[in-house]
Amino acid sequence: MKEKAPHSMFILRDILTPLQATFSDNKLGRERAHWFALTLLSVIMPFTSSMTSNLLRSLQALFGLALTRRRFYTFMASPTLPWSRLWLSLWDLIPAPLTDGRLVLLLDDSINPKVGRKIFGCESIFDHAAKANQSKYPWAQNVVAVGLLKSIKGRCRWRFGFISRTKPLRRKRATSKKAVKWCLFKPDQY
Repeated sequence: MKEKAPHSMFILRDILTPLQATFSDNKLGRERAHWFALTLLSVIMPFTSSMTSNLLRSLQALFGLALTRRRFYTFMASPTLPWSRLWLSLWDLIPAPLTDGRLVLLLDDSINPKVGRKIFGCESIFDHAAKANQSKYPWAQNVVAVGLLKSIKGRCRWRFGFISRTKPLRRKRATSKKAVKWCLFKPDQY
């Protein structure tokens, strides 16, 4: 008989409880721990199409949190958040982070261009993926994500190729006649 997966709310509780325990045990620390947990929940819940720009709205609508914009962004930018303890606590929640004795991480950055000058976390940032008609240094927020990669069935397969629309293929243009070559990435090759 197939084993049932644990209920998702228990998984969230098991993750959020140790993270909340890293905050100090005074009134402000408990308040920040509560806000931190709700902020994480609002990021993972599919409430709006652009979650990161609507976090405060999500907190107010989903959880009924009465929080002013200034207070929320002061909390988000606070230099006193216990990041080192949070990272250690999060690391301890990962049961087996190593793959064949190695730690495999994925690092990705994304840029959220903004218009206003008083927006949290904005600066002129070099955009390495800017197209010809876009600014190379937009006024934007730079978000960097780090992910832990675990191999599945012995290898992580990455493929890439050029995908053409059917219209140019039917016209038999010179740019669409070349065959697509696939590249198979095997971590054990390196």
